[in-house]
Amino acid sequence: MISPFTKADILSRTSRLLTEPPSSWNSSDDDMNIKARMIPDGVKPKLAAVLVPIIYRGDDLTVLLTQRTAHLSNHAGQIAFPGGRRDVGEAPLQAALREAREETGLAAEFVQPLGYLDGYLTVTGYLVNPVVALVRDGFTLQPEAGEVADIFEVPLSFLLNAANRETHSREWQGLTRHYYAYPFGERYIWGATAGMIKNLGDRLYDNL
Repeated sequence: MISPFTKADILSRTSRLLTEPPSSWNSSDDDMNIKARMIPDGVKPKLAAVLVPIIYRGDDLTVLLTQRTAHLSNHAGQIAFPGGRRDVGEAPLQAALREAREETGLAAEFVQPLGYLDGYLTVTGYLVNPVVALVRDGFTLQPEAGEVADIFEVPLSFLLNAANRETHSREWQGLTRHYYAYPFGERYIWGATAGMIKNLGDRLYDNL
């Protein structure tokens, strides 16, 4: 039996990922908010992609995340996977690799794409295709000053342990909205990023 949370273990589970990026979504920011929905019916989503970079150094696996700068008009200060809006005619994998390079300096030569998670629809109207990838050590990073305040790593074993996933809530226009969160030290991972992390755990490890 292969030990969990190792490179070999991740590779043995790639068949659980999607081989093609879905054109629709199975999860969204409204999943836990039937009575406090923010996504309008019939929305025509804008297309986006993110890279879910699982870094391996021997058998030490971590997930690379970014923290947005505080001055952005959307998602200021929030924690996210590297990614963004897809250019016209751009495939999700191309967009995820391009955005990761632009935001963090991560070169594509270090990235081994493995497959896709389910599509995720955000309250801002983006259909996000998460691309799961293994990243070998040896890369250098340089945060894009206009968008990224910090780049950091979290152990994969922490993020995929369901005991570390919490359900929090906030008031919105007189209604209570719920969302997933992964508090990690001084970091507060929540919202769409937390939803995608849950999907990663559901697909690879049946939500340990």
